Amino acid sequence: MTVLQALDGYYRRLDRRGEVSAPGWSPEKFGWCVILNRDGSVVDVQNLHDLSGKKPKARLYRVPAAVKRTVGIAPNLFWDKTAYVLGRTAGEGKRTAQEHAAFVAAHFARLAGCDDEGLVALRHFLEKWHPARFDEPPFKPEMLDANVMFRLEDELGFLHERAAARELVNSAGDEESAHAGDTGRCLVTGDRALLARLHPTIKGVEGGQSSGAALVSFNLDAFTSLGKEQGANAPTSAGAAFRYGAALNHLLTRDGPNRLRRPVGDATVVFWADAADAKAADAADDLIAAWLGSDVTDEAEAAQVRMQMEAVAAGRPLASLRADITPGTRFHVLGLSPNAARLSVRFWLTDSLDTFARRLAQHHQDCRVEPPPMGWGAAPSVGRLLVNVTAMQRDYKNIPPLLAGEVMRAVLSGTRYPLSLLSAALMRLRAGDTADSGWHAAAIRAVLVRLNRRNPEIPEQGEMPMSLDKEHRTPGYLLGRLFAVYELAQRAALGRVNATIRDKYFGAASATPAGVFPLIVRGGQNHLAKVRKEKPGWAMLIERELEEIHAGLTPALPRALRLQQQGEFAIGYYHQRAAKLSNDKGEAVHADDLPDTTEAEGAE
Repeated sequence: MTVLQALDGYYRRLDRRGEVSAPGWSPEKFGWCVILNRDGSVVDVQNLHDLSGKKPKARLYRVPAAVKRTVGIAPNLFWDKTAYVLGRTAGEGKRTAQEHAAFVAAHFARLAGCDDEGLVALRHFLEKWHPARFDEPPFKPEMLDANVMFRLEDELGFLHERAAARELVNSAGDEESAHAGDTGRCLVTGDRALLARLHPTIKGVEGGQSSGAALVSFNLDAFTSLGKEQGANAPTSAGAAFRYGAALNHLLTRDGPNRLRRPVGDATVVFWADAADAKAADAADDLIAAWLGSDVTDEAEAAQVRMQMEAVAAGRPLASLRADITPGTRFHVLGLSPNAARLSVRFWLTDSLDTFARRLAQHHQDCRVEPPPMGWGAAPSVGRLLVNVTAMQRDYKNIPPLLAGEVMRAVLSGTRYPLSLLSAALMRLRAGDTADSGWHAAAIRAVLVRLNRRNPEIPEQGEMPMSLDKEHRTPGYLLGRLFAVYELAQRAALGRVNATIRDKYFGAASATPAGVFPLIVRGGQNHLAKVRKEKPGWAMLIERELEEIHAGLTPALPRALRLQQQGEFAIGYYHQRAAKLSNDKGEAVHADDLPDTTEAEGAE
């Protein structure tokens, strides 16, 4: 199923529930309404913003569909931005006068002979209005360049909602169809119908133009080589084009339930289910929203999500866990990225809901490390995983966009993670981002687990362990553990210092161990000598760990570690550093149990 076919089907589901606009109408953001007397004079200006938050927020209203503007002047019917409606703009406004004149002329032509009192009032307003009037009350400077509509005094409904206005909107659509282009076979529905010359404008993609962008567009001479112009290159009926555009704009509504709260890299992600029952479709949407992007942190909810994921990963169908989900439900995920005046499809995936659920559950199983990193929760979103692993300063804007798209595709399709994720995680660790290396270890483990699982050429060494495994004897893993133990020796000897061996040598030790570990071992022996005097209990624990690790290493350390071995180094380091050790009394102790001063007594 193509993107446009899936969106066309989703529109029909929404239309049955009255959640989308009918043809000829579209949802648009408004902040202001001009209130008119019946003689066309301005009574007041109504603020339509949502004032419940810290900042005023424009509200969505269904109005006559916005015209598709390219470079020409084209007014909307019964509403528009202030440059068209009032002849005023915040900028230089080189063609503001022409835009206002076009709005007035279009409405004079439309409203000629109309006897509805609301539309007559609008005509009188346009006859009297002069842009200089905007400088007087009740108009406000913050109205400039915002969308404006009208209503009559003492009435709650807007002018465009009046029966006479609706008739004009419908007749305008009929006239447009009568003067439209060719008919042909629609690639979405398969029916012969009137073809759309221009496809709808899509708004709401993060980083895209505020006026919207096209998902399907042709505007170069190269596209006319077969004698086809603009929309004829992708023949889509006008009805199907409207439906997919309305459905996609509905999905992209900011803070909507079918949109991830944050983009994944530069991709805005939307998702929806296809089910015969609307409630089952909503339940499927809610489930994937919780698993894919909600970042559950509440302990009770996190425990429930974790239980569900473990059951799905073990092979149980979703219907056995959630009675409100219909077996066989289809699910779609679409990632869109801005590209000038167009949109790029970063990824498009469609499959059964159970398949997506298994892949998501498997992703979180592959990423699992013990103990979990700080703030891990139940199922961290791909965006939160990437911002903690790959982004400088842990800023979402610094997530590499191509990498983000590849990772999301791997998660949802169940394929190998890109090796660039492993490279990016190691790069951040070498750059000193090791304060909470658990996030990096989780991402690295996921890459290595799937690489070993899907590549038979890699020697069988067992799956990368989830927590400290002293039987896992690969060189990279052992060297990572060894590095963590020598860091513990330094901490036991000196307490907290400004620059640890992790700060100085982590990158070099994980890449070229033979050249660095002799220095680390010599320094470690000095630290151990001091620990034996001041904290003999800790010295015994550290020496026991060193003996066990050295027993698994060959005398000749490797001169260099390959990329995958460097990933094993990072995981071994995290496991050893996070592990608790048992003293002679059978008590579990951890590096954080060490006192910060060297005078304090050690573990006995």
